[in-house]
Order: sequence, then C-alpha cells, then structure tokens
Amino acid sequence: MIRITINRTEYGLVHSFTMSGHADFAKHGQDIVCAGASAVSFGTVNAIEALTGVKAQVKQGNGGFLQCTFPENISNETQEKVQLLLEAMIVSLQGIEQEYGKHIKLTFKQ
Repeated sequence: MIRITINRTEYGLVHSFTMSGHADFAKHGQDIVCAGASAVSFGTVNAIEALTGVKAQVKQGNGGFLQCTFPENISNETQEKVQLLLEAMIVSLQGIEQEYGKHIKLTFKQ
C-alpha cells in the first residue's frame, strides 16, 4: 500500500508530505495506482519549482519513499501559489484514494 502523510502547520498550511510503499495493484510497470500517485506528486513538486521558483527539500529512498519539505519563509503571494498547487495535489491523490482505497491511503497531521 502507498501511504501518504500530509503535514500541516498550526495555520493549516501544507509544510511537507511523505509518501512510501508500493500499491501492488498490478505488476511493476503496469501499476496505474503507483504511476498516478508518482505523477501527481512529482508533477506538483516540479510545478512548484517551475512556476514559483520555490525549491522543496526532497529526500528519496527505497520502498517508494519520497519526502518533500517546503520552506515557510517565502512571501505571502508565493506561499499562496505554493499552497494552491499542494492543495491541488491533495485533491488528485484523494481522487485516486477514493477509487483505489485498498492500495493508497492519505493521512493528515498537524
């Protein structure tokens, strides 16, 4: 199962997210759940950098591990853009979870 934890600040802003595990929906290379979750998460991180100039601190590892932490000391205008993109990522991942809940799980922490 892919497990995704979204970490929010006390003000509700997305500060970081961690993704780990494998969906095991289908064989490697044919797993649409894994491909969807990867495309949404990596696409969001790439979009944030390309559209706002904000670079996330990214850690990758074995077992489908991805951890992204976003800086908090950015202008309000830039923060709004970053948050919009992150909230869009969450909506997309929740859509995948709704359809394939046995293979992907989102949790939220403050």
